[in-house]
Amino acid sequence: MGRVSGKVVLLTGGAMGLGKAAAKALVAEGAQVVITDIDEDAGRATAQEVGCSFIDQDVTDWDRWLAVIAKIERDHGRLDVLVNNAAITVFGSVMDISVEDFRRCYTVDVDSIFMGCKAAIPLMARSGGGSIVNFSSAAANKPSADLAAYNSAKAAVPMLTKSIALWCAREKNGIRVNSVQPGTILTPNVESVIAGTPDPDATREAFSVAQPVGHMGEPEDIAHLVVYLASDESRFATGAPFIVDGGLSIA
Repeated sequence: MGRVSGKVVLLTGGAMGLGKAAAKALVAEGAQVVITDIDEDAGRATAQEVGCSFIDQDVTDWDRWLAVIAKIERDHGRLDVLVNNAAITVFGSVMDISVEDFRRCYTVDVDSIFMGCKAAIPLMARSGGGSIVNFSSAAANKPSADLAAYNSAKAAVPMLTKSIALWCAREKNGIRVNSVQPGTILTPNVESVIAGTPDPDATREAFSVAQPVGHMGEPEDIAHLVVYLASDESRFATGAPFIVDGGLSIA
């Protein structure tokens, strides 16, 4: 217990799924967690359940990023950890997806991470450094013909992470920056996708056997990694893509 005791954490997309699991794990280890989400009702419910704070946020809005960071500084005086988790999945091949939807995927999945890092780094540097965790996906390594936008957007995140990590190292501001690449995790979103198929049992089995280990991951599998990256235990790790996908990327 207490692996991140006293650390102030800002976590986007924290209302459900991987964000909620990570927030719960961070709170359990002593962090002061602030979650943000565009879904205000779900965000407030999660904050009450988990025991953290909530701020409504559209992560694609630069001005809102500045306002959220300013509020963190007013309320807590510092920021030690930023977890850029908010994202969307947009389906479609290069011929099926619209230009607008392609751009929307990049705006949410890539631009928001750039803006989050750019907005948070000055406060984190003034706080003595810390850790940034950017969510990518196993889809960054495993292409699908029907995920043109999502595959390419998630592949951009590890490289953006490496560039920011190198800059922070050069500036000697004490900030580490790493990315996380989860495989198929049994979140509420994945459950809804499975339930919406003609044969949910067959879909669940197909999702499971796609991983060499033979099953999907649980949100806690990723939450434990977020705690590690947020803690001082990972002080020598920066610019690294942490792949937790049941072997999907090597199959």
